[in-house]
Amino acid sequence: MTDPGQRLRSSLAADQSATPAVEFDSPIAMEALRATRVLHAADQEPFPAPGRIRVITIANQKGGVGKTTSSVNLGVALALYGLRTLVVDLDPQGNTSTALGVDHSVGTPSVYDALVGDSSLAEVVHPTTATPLLSCVPATIDLAGAEIELVSVVAREYRLRRAIETYLQELPPERRPHYVLVDCPPSLGLLTLNALVAGDEVLIPIQCEYYALEGLGQLLNNIDLVRRHLNPGIAVRTILLTMYDGRTKLADQVAEEVRKHFGSLVLDTVIPRNVRVSEAPGYGQSVVTYDPGSRGSTSYVEAARELAQRGVTLPPLPSRPTPGTPVAAPLRAAFPDTDGGTVPVPPSAEERS
Repeated sequence: MTDPGQRLRSSLAADQSATPAVEFDSPIAMEALRATRVLHAADQEPFPAPGRIRVITIANQKGGVGKTTSSVNLGVALALYGLRTLVVDLDPQGNTSTALGVDHSVGTPSVYDALVGDSSLAEVVHPTTATPLLSCVPATIDLAGAEIELVSVVAREYRLRRAIETYLQELPPERRPHYVLVDCPPSLGLLTLNALVAGDEVLIPIQCEYYALEGLGQLLNNIDLVRRHLNPGIAVRTILLTMYDGRTKLADQVAEEVRKHFGSLVLDTVIPRNVRVSEAPGYGQSVVTYDPGSRGSTSYVEAARELAQRGVTLPPLPSRPTPGTPVAAPLRAAFPDTDGGTVPVPPSAEERS
C-alpha cells in the first residue's frame, strides 16, 4: 500500500532541486506544502486527458461507503488539474449538490426534469464555485418519486443515457467534458439502473470494514446482468478503498482481501478516515478546497491522478443492443422496478444523424 504523500513528497523535492534541501519530515511543513501544491494546481502539469469521454457510474448499494464523497472530491480534483468534469447527482438526498455548493431546493432545474420531464441536460447543468471546469446536475427532493413516475415511461432504463448522449453531442468538442461522474443512491432501483445503463464503467467505493464486503457480490451480479442485457459496455474498472483506519488490523485485512480478489482494479491510493472530509460539506465545499493540506485532500488528489492516468488508454466500447431488446427475467429479479415488457433501445447518435 503506497503512502498517500509519497508521490507528492517526491514531486515537491524535484521542484526544489535548484534550492537548498527542504526538510519534509515535519507534519506542519508537509501539510503546508501539500496545501500549496493543491492551491496552485493550475500552475502544475495537468492530469492527462482520457482517450475518450469517460462516463463513470459510482455505485454501491450499501450506504455510507463514500460514494458521494468520492464523486465530489474526485470531480473537484480532476477539474482543478485541467480536466473538464460534469458530476450528475442521482441521489434524492442531494448531498453531492450540497457539497458542490449548488442549490437544490424545490423548483431548481435538476436531473429530475431531464429524467421525467422534457428538459434537456443542458438546461439543468449548473456551474460550481470550486473551479470553472467543474459543473453539476443537481438532485432535488422531487427525484424521490421519479422511480414511480418512470414506470409508464417508454425505454425508462435509457432516460439518463439518452440525456447524456444528447448533451455531449450538442456541445462543441472543445467544451465537452472529459469526465462524467454519476453519483448513485444507495439502492438498486430504476435510478441506479439508469446510471448503470448510462455509464461506460463503474467505480465502486469500498469501506475498509467487514460489512462493506457483504453486499458486493450482489452488486457485481447485477452489473453483469446489465452488461448482458442492456449495456454491453459497462464494466467495473476501478475499486477505491475508503475510510481506511491504519490503527486497526481489520482495515488492513479488508484491504488485503479486496486487493487479492480485484487485483489491478484497486487503486493504489487509499482514502483515510479524516475529519476534514466530513466537515467540508457543511461549508458547501469539497475537502480539496476546504482544507487542501489535509490527508483527505491529498489522498483524493492522488486517487484522481491514478484515475486519469488509467484513462489514457481505454479499450473501445462494444456495440449497443439492437432496438427492441427484451428485458430478461434475471434482470427483472435484480431490479424489481423493471417489468417484463420489451424495452425499446433509443437510437445511437450515428443512427439519429
